[in-house]
Amino acid sequence: MEETPPLIVTLRLDQPSQEYFNELRRKYFPAHVNYLEAHLSLFHHLPSSLDFVDEALEEFANRPPFDLGISGVKNMGNGAAFVIESPELMMIHAALQQAFKGYLISQDRHRLWPHITVQNKVTAFKAKQTTELLSADFIPFPCKAMGFDTWFYLKGPWQHRKTFLFQKDHC
Repeated sequence: MEETPPLIVTLRLDQPSQEYFNELRRKYFPAHVNYLEAHLSLFHHLPSSLDFVDEALEEFANRPPFDLGISGVKNMGNGAAFVIESPELMMIHAALQQAFKGYLISQDRHRLWPHITVQNKVTAFKAKQTTELLSADFIPFPCKAMGFDTWFYLKGPWQHRKTFLFQKDHC
């Protein structure tokens, strides 16, 4: 029997922010390895065969959208990323870690470092150039967290599986 591919869980951003980060990714990410849209990964490898993942995400999506602060640009050595600040996101992630506790790989057990990568797989020199360019006139700005997305990891590209939108009218 063929095993289902693992799930990746990302945070869904508001549309204008998503378009902005996608455009930067198209501009700075090497085209031959840029087969994903910009994303903020929450979990990198969850079992896709278990219903509890969907159930937990549905439960945690029962909340209003919330603000994220884009606070800076970071050189990652071989790329550049925008740093995200959000106490609310950190609390949600920690609670989801508890919900998924027995199924987390090492990478997903650590404290979340929320970021959106707009460049990766380049030389240290190119990453430094891009970081300096993006930082030169950077002003912190907000965006909104709108929900969660799950994706099948296909050893390179991802296939969208399901969206869990936050409930705008949640009391």
